Amino acid sequence: MSSDVTPTAQTKDYLPLTEKEYEGAAERFRKAQDRLRDEPFDIEAWGIFIREYQRKKCADARSFYEKLIAQFPNCSKYWRLYIEHEMRAHNYEKVEKLFQRCLIKILNIDLWRCYLQYIKDTKASLPTFKEKMAQAYDFAIDKIGQDHSALPVWTDYITFLKSVEAVGSYAENQRITAVRRVYHRGTVTPMSGVEQLWKEYCTYENNTNQIIAKKMIEERSKEYSVAKRVAREFDMQNKGINRNVPSTPPVNSPEEMKQVELWKKFIDWEKSNPLRSADHAIITKRVMFAYEQCLLCLGYHPDIWYEAASYLEQSSRLLSEKGDQNASKIFAEEAANMYERAISGLLKDTLLLYFAYADFEEGRLKYDKVHSIYKKYISIEEHDPTLCYVQYMSFARRAEGIKSARAVFKMAREDKRSTYHVFVSAALMEFYCSKDKGVAYKIFELGLKKFGDCAEYVMSFIDYMLHLNEDNNTRVLFERVLTSSQLTPEKSIDVWRKFVEFESQIGDLPSINKVEKRRLAVHQTLKELEGREGSLLVERYKYLDLLPCSTAELRCLGYKDTRSTTSLHHSALPLLNHADPLSLDDDLEFKAKTEFPRPDPNQMIAFKPKQVIPTGSHPVPGGVFPPPPAASHLLTLLPPPSCFIGPFVKIDKFMEHFGEMQLPDAFTLEEDSAANGLQEMDAGTNYSANKASVLSKKRKMVNSSGDPGSDGESDNKAPARDIYRDRQQKRVR
Repeated sequence: MSSDVTPTAQTKDYLPLTEKEYEGAAERFRKAQDRLRDEPFDIEAWGIFIREYQRKKCADARSFYEKLIAQFPNCSKYWRLYIEHEMRAHNYEKVEKLFQRCLIKILNIDLWRCYLQYIKDTKASLPTFKEKMAQAYDFAIDKIGQDHSALPVWTDYITFLKSVEAVGSYAENQRITAVRRVYHRGTVTPMSGVEQLWKEYCTYENNTNQIIAKKMIEERSKEYSVAKRVAREFDMQNKGINRNVPSTPPVNSPEEMKQVELWKKFIDWEKSNPLRSADHAIITKRVMFAYEQCLLCLGYHPDIWYEAASYLEQSSRLLSEKGDQNASKIFAEEAANMYERAISGLLKDTLLLYFAYADFEEGRLKYDKVHSIYKKYISIEEHDPTLCYVQYMSFARRAEGIKSARAVFKMAREDKRSTYHVFVSAALMEFYCSKDKGVAYKIFELGLKKFGDCAEYVMSFIDYMLHLNEDNNTRVLFERVLTSSQLTPEKSIDVWRKFVEFESQIGDLPSINKVEKRRLAVHQTLKELEGREGSLLVERYKYLDLLPCSTAELRCLGYKDTRSTTSLHHSALPLLNHADPLSLDDDLEFKAKTEFPRPDPNQMIAFKPKQVIPTGSHPVPGGVFPPPPAASHLLTLLPPPSCFIGPFVKIDKFMEHFGEMQLPDAFTLEEDSAANGLQEMDAGTNYSANKASVLSKKRKMVNSSGDPGSDGESDNKAPARDIYRDRQQKRVR
């Protein structure tokens, strides 16, 4: 049984600040540490400390970085921050040790480029620099060369090979061959920017030897076309995948489930062999690289680890059938290494992978390795080893016989952490596999001395005795258990129910009544059936899922399933009535209806979608809802919608215009305006006045009766609704 949290999280050793540092730290660091106490994988809280420790000296920040990578052991970003900090301090010995710890396990393109840059910067003065640099590039190409973003690594390698001095024709040919080999590998690898690499290759061939350039290019053009097509498909399959998120324990959030779905879809696409390659080793290599990239983000998902190891096992079996024993052996070892990495790293508490690993090694007949796997999990003190012991006994019995299984049972019996399950498993193994019911009975009796106060173990012992069909021994067991002081009345309810059922099947009426009275006395002691004693009668006469009363009658009697949660696991059939079902869930639902208030659907406003949204309604996707009463009252106080029809004044521009306006100190009239009795108007007002005058004249020409004097009299009047001219005339007056 695995623990829900890692041992690191249990001991709080991962916290960045010690207790003394916490007391004197700033408020934001104390808050961040408090968040990490509640959630050890809070990325934002860790980021607060990362930004702070990056400004410190390397010696002062080293302990923090160790805690950081211990909490996120497969996060390339945090490893790279640690390494770059050491590089700035010129601690090259520590840098190389850090690369040894992380480089092989973390296939991240940025981390590997950091490694290549480190080799280039620190080994340039060595006489063997060219050989070491070439080896580093070859190593990087083999591990990370098929990454979709690996084009800079390929181009840097080619540039490095071209820069190597070659003295003599032989050395020149060697350099051309090395460059051509890298071009050939790179141009057939699906990655972003492969078109650029192909153009460089064509240019290189034409500049090197135009005679054979066309032939060389034509030979590679088909494979390049396939690589270019797959690179485009890769972009489509990779859409939506976040490759920068660190691995954290699953929380089953929608975002996380979406990422899991996208990763599995991407891996399935790689398994479909988009390159159409006939070499299964190449297909397996690409699929496993996809799994490695996935595990950098989903390292706490055991199903991903298991699928990756299973795929390697399947590939090994397939190559073995084809006769390629060497490749088959390599993939089998890689599968074992995948399991080993899982149980030694992020999932060291996940018992499921231990069992899968043990079965894999058992299939390869490596029994010593299987023993070490089971013992590795048992040796961890924080674990509950019960289930591990049960599976360990099963393996020992299958592989080495019953004596080996008994040795494992002895080990489990002496382990104080193991529970009653190992006794039940060992006894049933003796009964079914060895056909020795005497040994099985002795094991049950031995377990009863240790777990006599455990109702679950007693029920398992009783079920075994009932299976033997030994009435007297079974009745004796009931009496021993129920009259002993080990089993409390609360825990004996299931045993009493089983005793009544046993007597109802094989006993006579007086014995049934006697057991019923004793059972009733226990219930009265516990005060669980006050006013519901009649419900015990239902227990007496029911059979499997058949009940002697209707649903209403059962509720009237106050009947409910008296079996505990544990005893429900021992029952083969649920307690239901075919004609009128009533189960424990129904009873709980009935109680919930009577105890808790529920909304009345008859009082709910029906949701009526409308295409045209009426004024004052609350629009939602698909229709409208009436606003709440308070909002409805507010809408009645607001002006009607017609008041909000433009044109609207731009207040900012309006105030800016007023602020820039130059007002005269005193009111003055120009002479011409004073003589005519009118004030001079600005251009806008003058335009409005002229426009209104023209419209007024047109209306008068239509409505005039032909009096020539009327036009003259009306020239001094303002046109109807001409507010601008009325305002000017009022000012003059």
